[in-house]
Amino acid sequence: MANLTWFADAGLGIFIHWDHASQRGIEISWPLVGRSNFEWEAVSVAEYHASASTFDPQQWDAEGVARLARSCGAQYVVFTARHHSGYSMFHTRESNFSIEHSPYSADITRQVVEACRRESLRIGLYYSLPDWHHPDYPAFADSDRPYPFERYRRPSGEAWARYLQYVRGQLAELLSEYGTIDLLWFDLPWERTAEEWQAADLRKFIKSLQPDIIINDRLPGEGDYEIAEQHFPHPAPFGAWELCMTMNDSWAWRPRDTNYKSARQLARYLSETVSRGGNLLLNISPMGDGRLPDIQITRLHELGAWLNTHGEAVIGARPASPNIDFYGPATMRGTCMYLFLVAQPIETVVVHGLPMRRINKISLLGTEEQLGYHMPLMSSEDLLPRPDMLGELIIDAPEATGALIDVIAIEFDEPLNA
Repeated sequence: MANLTWFADAGLGIFIHWDHASQRGIEISWPLVGRSNFEWEAVSVAEYHASASTFDPQQWDAEGVARLARSCGAQYVVFTARHHSGYSMFHTRESNFSIEHSPYSADITRQVVEACRRESLRIGLYYSLPDWHHPDYPAFADSDRPYPFERYRRPSGEAWARYLQYVRGQLAELLSEYGTIDLLWFDLPWERTAEEWQAADLRKFIKSLQPDIIINDRLPGEGDYEIAEQHFPHPAPFGAWELCMTMNDSWAWRPRDTNYKSARQLARYLSETVSRGGNLLLNISPMGDGRLPDIQITRLHELGAWLNTHGEAVIGARPASPNIDFYGPATMRGTCMYLFLVAQPIETVVVHGLPMRRINKISLLGTEEQLGYHMPLMSSEDLLPRPDMLGELIIDAPEATGALIDVIAIEFDEPLNA
């Protein structure tokens, strides 16, 4: 079993979705199979792949992106080494359909990996199991529309064996030529069965190259943690998990998609995910020339400013005990419990299920303003014979500070049991 300690403490990661199609301002991969969040973006297979020959993102700045990820509070980055469309954003001996054969030519995946290491960020690589460009998969054709899901055409046995060898060859490159890779993020497993993917053997192969790597659950039956995409799962998964989410409605850069979440919404998704035991993997999407959209940079700066003063309640924090009854997200870290005021309280904040006699102080995170509190008669210290008996706490509601989300910190005399 993989060691998930660093992952469990991460809180926030940054996802990067990008390939040559970003020059056209369309979603990544899906338009070539006739599907997209925005149906009018469907393009022919030839049209989608054609922009590979002109991909030259001279404004790309891997160092700047890594610094931005670190400054916004992220602990890891996941980069799309190869998406479903089959275009490799790294130098590979297994295919000519890659960044190496573009006008840009430099190995963008290597740039990301090395820049993230310099910023002390963990690095993950996204790798799609299907390759809709590879002839042995077989390559997707316009005649295959509408997108067939699990009814995708099957090649001959010999062709499938060659394809699986191609996948292993690319994974061997990524996992042996780029130093330590902390996480492998598979995608789109449903077009084949776990047996066809040879998932168990593939995991063994991956672990032989990177013993400490962790793998998401989209290597069917072989993952170390679960993925939720674009929504909260209910109930939350048991164990380590991750919510991957876009800032707007698109994974890749789409200038027409202006439906961006506010910084406060992003902070709420982050706090709610951590309070349920998961990480938020928040997506960014470089443009065709390599620049990040200004609004995405702004959102990360806003989120980072909030985490700069409230990060102790998120990064390295764990869900509060299920005994706690509170209307919003609640986390724990060391001797402190944190209550996220996702709705502005009026008069008081009420929490049930706390060991009343072990409270040292209550303050507003970021300002250190101490808050008054009391307890009903039946929760008073005189009527709670043991320090660990649970009662009801009533906290004086603080004035809103203007933070994305205000957070109350309750300090106890010793760490609480989760």
